[in-house]
Amino acid sequence: MTRPALRLGTRRSLLATTQSQMVADAYTARTGGPVELVGITTYGDVTKAHLAQLGGTGVFVSALRDELLEGEIDFAVHSLKDLPTTQDPRFTLAALPARHDHRDALVGLHKFADLAPGARVGTGSPRRVAMLSALRPDLEYVPIRGNADTRIGKVTSGELDAVVLAAAGLGRIGRDAEIAQIFETDELLPAPGQGALAVECRTDRTDIVEALSVLDDPATRSAVTAERALLNALEAGCSAPVGAFAFDDGHTLNLTAVVVSIDGREAVRKSAAGSPSEAANLGRLLAAEMIAEGADRLMGEHSH
Repeated sequence: MTRPALRLGTRRSLLATTQSQMVADAYTARTGGPVELVGITTYGDVTKAHLAQLGGTGVFVSALRDELLEGEIDFAVHSLKDLPTTQDPRFTLAALPARHDHRDALVGLHKFADLAPGARVGTGSPRRVAMLSALRPDLEYVPIRGNADTRIGKVTSGELDAVVLAAAGLGRIGRDAEIAQIFETDELLPAPGQGALAVECRTDRTDIVEALSVLDDPATRSAVTAERALLNALEAGCSAPVGAFAFDDGHTLNLTAVVVSIDGREAVRKSAAGSPSEAANLGRLLAAEMIAEGADRLMGEHSH
């Protein structure tokens, strides 16, 4: 008897379908079970508004979740940084596969230090703008959106001198040859969860939760749990850009985070270490320390 294929819902963009196919292939390789991709168009894909105006992270996620609730698909794959940090009890993160490159990448003809003063750098992320402004306040940061192809096209056409994108996404769609520079975490801390994928299904489908658990990577789970707990705790008191990165070496979980004022002039940066089993607690504690040092104030006088 052949098993029925699991239906994996995915956004239709090249990056989304590539990521979904990677997860489907990994599942089939480990279990022998077939997976069928189901393409879904989300509001975030069709609107021309800037992501910040769309109400942020949930716009790509809600259409996939609607299909899960209606039983049209069995599971979905998201870029983890697109998922709201407050967990919806109707859904379960059945697996967090091993994370890819967590860093940010510059696409263009020159390294960041070699860009001429006044060069135009495109990014849709307030976090990147704030951190890059701290390094090079003499450049012009231009808000852009669209998929990686569209963004890279603005450099090729000469409209922009460079764009900043997640290194993992460029690698997944085979565009990593165009990377001029990868930013190390001491220059640019990534978004919480960057480079990680989230495999999500309905909480009440315990059979699917169980089946997908073979894809979970415990070290990735503890690291991104700490990063997302920190972001969740900070979001309560702070809408300034947040970067965070945690690394689980098998014994200790090391977490570094920064909150930056919009203009990049001020920052609160702190690190902490703890047990991987206490990941969420570590994130919350570090957030509290950062708020005590004024992280929640950084949106203040400079942003007006």
